[in-house]
Amino acid sequence: MLRGKKIILGITGSIAAYKSATLVRLLVKQGAKVKVIMTPLAKEFITPLTLATLSNNPILVDFFNPENGDWNSHVDLGLWADAYIIAPATANTIGKMVTGVADNLLLTTYLSAKCPVFIAPAMDLDMFAHPSTKHNLQTLKSFGNKIIEPTVGQLASGLEGKGRMEEPENIVRYIDDFFTPKKMAGKKVLITAGPTYEKIDPVRYIGNFSSGKMGFALAESCARQGAEVTLITGPVNLSARHPNIRRIDVDSAEEMYKAVMNRFYKMDGAILCAAVADFTPIQKFDSKIKREKQNLILELKPTNDIAAAVGKIKGGEQFVVGFALESDNEEQNAIGKMERKNLDFIVLNSLQDHNTGFGFDTNKVSIIHRSGMKKKYELKSKLDVADDIVNEINTLIF
Repeated sequence: MLRGKKIILGITGSIAAYKSATLVRLLVKQGAKVKVIMTPLAKEFITPLTLATLSNNPILVDFFNPENGDWNSHVDLGLWADAYIIAPATANTIGKMVTGVADNLLLTTYLSAKCPVFIAPAMDLDMFAHPSTKHNLQTLKSFGNKIIEPTVGQLASGLEGKGRMEEPENIVRYIDDFFTPKKMAGKKVLITAGPTYEKIDPVRYIGNFSSGKMGFALAESCARQGAEVTLITGPVNLSARHPNIRRIDVDSAEEMYKAVMNRFYKMDGAILCAAVADFTPIQKFDSKIKREKQNLILELKPTNDIAAAVGKIKGGEQFVVGFALESDNEEQNAIGKMERKNLDFIVLNSLQDHNTGFGFDTNKVSIIHRSGMKKKYELKSKLDVADDIVNEINTLIF
């Protein structure tokens, strides 16, 4: 949603200014037009030449060009921009923004801006925790500014705590989220993600290689479009940071089945992306199984089929989307699964495609509808694939 957007990036004197190069690159990659304003001290942390090269625009620092006297109009800049991002924003600049101090081009442009303003603080943990900083940020928020909260991590002082500027990728996602049309506003969507672990004994389980990345990307895409998302996930090392996402952690297929069935009736629809185990051990041992010379025979029984159960009870106003990971007879198997489980459409992944599926950040999918319509997509990031799937839901269901 940032293509064609005119964005001013304000950079203040913080060690986190080194991240600004990545931020500019990502904004330009998204198709935005970027102009950079730096405070004089910011030039001590990153060079204007680097940022000018990445933004394809001259860097603005002073009120006028000392070589020819050309005026850098903060009024024109404020009218030009669709968004103003101040990242990193130091405690000093934040304090000046609150009181209306206008002693540099970054601040005068802020006071002239007619567009949304996004502030990404960066400072040491004690500075961020100080009552004056908290008060200033709350005041800026009351003015209508958007605060992109810093994260917890190692700081330039060597200490560890909250005050580390949010990563550029997440800042871009936050801005993109702001401009994304809220097509799913008011909708409640249930999403399953990740693997399930079927316990054998206290230290062993049957599982699979699912990372949960695709399901989490879908949750984020729905949340960005305004949906209230219930994300039911198996064991994964991922975080769901969007405020519209409510996360529920489970371990086994049975736990996921119960979590889904207890909540689906309240939902407008479900996206069943989890790699749920098809079988679970009949006997689960209370103590660790010791190694013996003879073979160990493990008897398995089928787990509850979540997609089939949801498809059976779904109402006429609800949608259900499923996934199929196939290695042969791919379309035929996917279509059969869609019909048996009463899905509105199915997303097909192939084990034949490289850099797709479990563990990868990219995916290549096909979408097959009950009507027989098929759409094939190129290899993309899972975040982009998630947007394609959610857009398909918006087009054909809502």
